[in-house]
Amino acid sequence: MEIHPIRTEADYKAALREVSACFDNEPAPGTAAGDRFEILLTLVEAYEAKHYPIDLPDPVEAIKFRMDQAGLAPKDLVPMIGRINRVYEILNRKRPLTLSMIWKLHGALGIPAECLIQPPKLQATN
Repeated sequence: MEIHPIRTEADYKAALREVSACFDNEPAPGTAAGDRFEILLTLVEAYEAKHYPIDLPDPVEAIKFRMDQAGLAPKDLVPMIGRINRVYEILNRKRPLTLSMIWKLHGALGIPAECLIQPPKLQATN
């Protein structure tokens, strides 16, 4: 099995071509082809993480996404954020999350804390 690190964009594209061909007919784990496939996937993931990082979602967008997933309404956030007007201030980017809100949202909704602690994009008040 001749495999080398992915160092260039050409190496990356070649590895992608090889693993893409296996997605429809994935080799069995534990076989030589399966091991090669798994190793190439690991190399591709490492290259992508280094060269094509994905930013964490905006805290408000993460909250809205989780609300949509769980079928929650703004009133359902009251135990984590405070009164309903405070919930709307957060969702409308008029007020940033506090540390207490972050921990409550993280605990209750499972939103990653590292996503929630990012600086919010507050709306300008004119």
